[in-house]
Amino acid sequence: MAGKGGGAWKVAYADFVTALMALFMVLWIMSQDTEVLVATSRYFQNPFNSPLERSSGLLDDGDTTIVSQPQEKELMSAAVDMGLLHDMAREFYRMLDLENEEADPVIIKVTDNGLNVTIFDRPQRPLFKENAADFTPWGELVMRNLAWLMDSYVLQVKIDAYSSKGHSIADPDYTLFELTADRANATRRALVFYALAPSRVEEVSGHADRDPLPQYEPGDPSQDRIELSLAIPRR
Repeated sequence: MAGKGGGAWKVAYADFVTALMALFMVLWIMSQDTEVLVATSRYFQNPFNSPLERSSGLLDDGDTTIVSQPQEKELMSAAVDMGLLHDMAREFYRMLDLENEEADPVIIKVTDNGLNVTIFDRPQRPLFKENAADFTPWGELVMRNLAWLMDSYVLQVKIDAYSSKGHSIADPDYTLFELTADRANATRRALVFYALAPSRVEEVSGHADRDPLPQYEPGDPSQDRIELSLAIPRR
């Protein structure tokens, strides 16, 4: 019969429009910043527990009042895509050509809310010049690549500097507290110089030799280090 099959074009047209909408959504998502990408990724991994911020509407005397849920919002905004953090760590290792490094001049640990980066100041690959807060060429390279990574992924940073026991410093008034504080601030200045926005720095501290790593002796050069706590900001 002549009338049969006449609506097939409508089905094809509907499929075409659906494909266009899907393409539009993909292009829109790709243009968003890191936080939106992370939230979108987590939503599609578990759409029934979306990390997007939510609120509930309550009807009261004819008016609709939006009642926020601060505790839930805080938990959701603090959620971090662990896959993204592991990708960031691998990228930094690649940038410094550390994937096959045996001496471990840099150790990166993935945490619940970001990355902990420990940069050692060992004699075989010094981060700073001896008993000073001036970077070696290797130290400059580390700071430059770190700053780029932190700026690209919109990370907040806390900077802590530590020292081993037994440093021989000529000036008796220049103690390990001054040395580590200067090194922490030198780290902050270098990161800001290369790429990092000053507002991303939350805390800068020098601890002298008061908090040694338990796996090394207090006088081991591995106690001379910079530790960076990198976190994706909470909204």
